[in-house]
Amino acid sequence: MILFVILYLWVITQRCFELWLARKNEAWMKARGGVEHGSGHYPWMVVMHSAFLLSLLFEAYFNAFALMPGWPVLLILFLGAQGLRAWVMGSLGRFWNLKVMILPGENMIKRGPYRWLKHPNYLVVMTEILLLPLIFQAYVTAVVFTIANACILFFVRIPVEERALNGYRHVEPREK
Repeated sequence: MILFVILYLWVITQRCFELWLARKNEAWMKARGGVEHGSGHYPWMVVMHSAFLLSLLFEAYFNAFALMPGWPVLLILFLGAQGLRAWVMGSLGRFWNLKVMILPGENMIKRGPYRWLKHPNYLVVMTEILLLPLIFQAYVTAVVFTIANACILFFVRIPVEERALNGYRHVEPREK
């Protein structure tokens, strides 16, 4: 149970920090002409992530916070995903956001994990939503929310982001 409490509080604290940072970055971008795209799906993502955390709590509780055999491997992969998240956020700097925000005239970020992956943060989220429940044998939560998240990402979020980015690829970068 101690491991569950530590990881659960870590994830909740991380989400609160991400909300704070996203609002700060959004204000910075909007003050410079930043534009939000596809805002209609964002509340659904918040609902899905909140439901995920509640489902994880209840299912892990009903399973007496039992650890899956081989859980240390899953924990290492989960922690690796957290490292990738930090790398993603650091690479994007003030452009990192929970919403799809574009600042016209800025160059596309091509450093950090963006050198190799188009959407590394979504890899982090998919990994987290799958592995965290599996560590505590919350199999229903793992399956339901991995599928729900994949549907939102692949059918809504990534297409919105791609359209937003493609709409600005023709814009000349600002003079620095």
